[in-house]
Amino acid sequence: MEVELQIEVINEEDSAVFDELVAGVRAHKHENMGPEETLPLSVVARDESGKLIGGVSGRTIYKNFLISVVWVDKQTRGTGLGRQLMELAEAEARKQGCLVAQLDTLSYQAPVFYQKLGFEIVGTVPEFPGSPARYFMLKNYQ
Repeated sequence: MEVELQIEVINEEDSAVFDELVAGVRAHKHENMGPEETLPLSVVARDESGKLIGGVSGRTIYKNFLISVVWVDKQTRGTGLGRQLMELAEAEARKQGCLVAQLDTLSYQAPVFYQKLGFEIVGTVPEFPGSPARYFMLKNYQ
């Protein structure tokens, strides 16, 4: 007996579909790794008026600090704020039991910045027409 499938392409934000896909991944993860909840971890800086001028944001899970975004306002770059934010975020991740941190960055962004902080390139997607190279980076805390 053949099952008829409905396959569709969705070219717009659909949080219900995204949430259902994530739930499926989490169920599979729990079957293979056991239960552990991912926890958000962000460190941000604001100027005297309260405006956000930089931050690091990600999640911790299974002893990993998964860094999703690092940003410092253009006027504040080069002042050491990015390093300070990364060091504070990583210190908090270690307090939460993380043994590694990982992130990805594009070639025009900040791979050298992360290398100066102790991250190593562990994988790449080479540049191709219309796209810069992408670097996957890891820092081992052990």
